Amino acid sequence: MIAARDGIIVYAGPRADAPTGLIAAESIDCDGRWITPGLIDCHTHLVYGGTRAEEFELRLAGASYEEIARRGGGIVSTVKATRAAGEDDLVSAAQRRLDALLAEGATTIKIKSGYGLELATERRQLRAARRLAQVNPVTVRTTFLGAHALPPERTGDSPAYIADVCEMIPVLAAEGLVDAVDAFCETIAFSVDETAQVFSCARRHNLPVKLHADQLSTLGGAALAARFGALSADHLEYADEDGVAAMARAGTVAVVLPGAYYFLRERQAPPVELMRRHGVPIALATDSNPGSSPLTSLLLTMNMGATLFRLTVEECLAAVTREAARALGLSDETGSLDAGKRCDLAIWDVERPAELVYRIGFNPLHARVWRGQT
Repeated sequence: MIAARDGIIVYAGPRADAPTGLIAAESIDCDGRWITPGLIDCHTHLVYGGTRAEEFELRLAGASYEEIARRGGGIVSTVKATRAAGEDDLVSAAQRRLDALLAEGATTIKIKSGYGLELATERRQLRAARRLAQVNPVTVRTTFLGAHALPPERTGDSPAYIADVCEMIPVLAAEGLVDAVDAFCETIAFSVDETAQVFSCARRHNLPVKLHADQLSTLGGAALAARFGALSADHLEYADEDGVAAMARAGTVAVVLPGAYYFLRERQAPPVELMRRHGVPIALATDSNPGSSPLTSLLLTMNMGATLFRLTVEECLAAVTREAARALGLSDETGSLDAGKRCDLAIWDVERPAELVYRIGFNPLHARVWRGQT
């Protein structure tokens, strides 16, 4: 049984071992169904304008993600659409994507900015993310991803843009819009040194960091994330053993993103066996975004994690609950069925938990509980 008071779990375990004095004001009979913690999507780019369906067609014709980006497509094309969208438009479009995640039992979501690349639009994205939390029964954590790509007006001048990003951080933090700072450290984005500048600025303003690391090349992103005590390093297809070992020492979570791996038809999977060997916690997330992972299903993400990355059922379930909470710095608040944590639950019509990973295109959610309320 699970007992909660004021949205917080006070007991989880066999009914026979429950403490005396637990008198329920309201009881829900789950009729033998399985209960897990509410699912956590710890890496999404849910708020943006437009789509990138035309780039999907280009990739089908043989163009690579990097080629499209260098021709002015990719992230920059979404920047143009996002800059043109009003805040209400951004909220409305993101709501439909959020609805899909909530319908599969998600109770906590990470939403990144990064499609403004200038203060006004980055602020608008983050405000839209905060508004989604105000009107939906879900916990939203925001991340400032100003160092996502060079904006068109700064083409060829990444040092100047990194300075811009470092000026945005204190402004957005002072407005209460930022829970963490992220960057894209890659050959088509920002160097290790440039990323370190952003992280140093985040640290000065007491903000934790996360990193898009080693997705397309071995650039040392995993080691950089570890050096700054990052909550997580994400993607990691090209992370080497030194980087993985550094993450283990730092307690940095590896967030692997099979949606992007699948959608971009990548060939090199993250080094999961290295992560296991070094004891690096592994989380899974949708990476929901318009260009490389237009995915809004954590259930499908788990199936991909098992099928493409060879994660076990137990690893997949932990990856979207306990380890995803750790990747957000929320281990003390959610992600497991322990007394003192929020009563965020997903109740499933399944015979065994493996069904949540095994099925494709099937949603067995019976009920979703957020902070004790269905």
